[in-house]
Amino acid sequence: MFSKFRANLIRIALWTYTSRNMDLRTPTDNIPFQSITAAKDNIEESIIRTPLIPLNYNVPGKQVYLKLENLQPIGSFKIRGAGNALANLSSEELKDGVYTASAGNFAQGLAWNARERGIPCNVVVPDHAPVTKLDAIKRLGGNIVKVPFDQWWEVIQTHQYEGMKGKFIHPVCDPAVIAGNGTIGLEIVEDLPDVDVVICPYGGGGLISGVSSAVKSLRTNAKVYACEVETAAPLKLSLDFGKPSTFNYIASFVDGMGGKSVLDSMWPLVSNLVDDSLVVTLQEVADSVKLLAERNRVVAEGAGAATVAAALSEKFSDRLSGNIVCVISGGNIDTNKLIQALEGKIPQ
Repeated sequence: MFSKFRANLIRIALWTYTSRNMDLRTPTDNIPFQSITAAKDNIEESIIRTPLIPLNYNVPGKQVYLKLENLQPIGSFKIRGAGNALANLSSEELKDGVYTASAGNFAQGLAWNARERGIPCNVVVPDHAPVTKLDAIKRLGGNIVKVPFDQWWEVIQTHQYEGMKGKFIHPVCDPAVIAGNGTIGLEIVEDLPDVDVVICPYGGGGLISGVSSAVKSLRTNAKVYACEVETAAPLKLSLDFGKPSTFNYIASFVDGMGGKSVLDSMWPLVSNLVDDSLVVTLQEVADSVKLLAERNRVVAEGAGAATVAAALSEKFSDRLSGNIVCVISGGNIDTNKLIQALEGKIPQ
């Protein structure tokens, strides 16, 4: 790692270059760099600037790093996007509180930020959401409404839940949420200016769209790959077909990413910003949960560990080399699932 002073000098130089060329980019295919830097200012006092550390596992031709978003106050990167979304709303817009649809982590991020502002927060969750995340939402003051997965996915698509009061904050499509997520990309390039590859778990596209917008603005030759699990890989299917496609989604312990399809509103962003999607197996994810715990003493949920599974997989060795950053998106895994992974099993 290099000094904070040197990092700031590089960031200023790169910001000057990017600002001069910003008119070449359009909102339909990336998140403007200035929106991400503004988000940094909005949230820097309420988040942890998470460390970037080497993975304690040697792989020839690669140096794998871990961006530890599991260390955030809520155990997930979602605090960034939720905080920036609320920072961009007026008091009038927030007078009745907020609500969202989330499998758990964004709900925690929104509940945490809502509590800081003294406003109510309601959360629509799918019926397979893990107990660990539901308990955390309640501790943070969020009110939970549990519905079947298909009904939950409908809320994700329509951006509304009939009868719910407050301002709806979309966990994926909201530009302010994506810009907040993009601050992860700023930090990665500051800490590792010669990054070659960044791997992000893919749920709805909000994380990777923000991270890729930042990284590719600062390091144009870097590759940004999505990571999906075999039971929920709509992005890989969509990239292969060249249009948003529906996947035969199967719920698994990797609850923090994956869905039935790529959202139409996100397709212009992800199709432009994602170099490809790397699909891993449930066993590979479970093995990476175990590896992270044993080698780095890092507790990662399935979605977070999936990026390491991709980085270490021989399937992708032809395109993954040099300095590789794995975004460890969260650490909110049920204890019993963690135990099963440590035993070498696929958590049930």
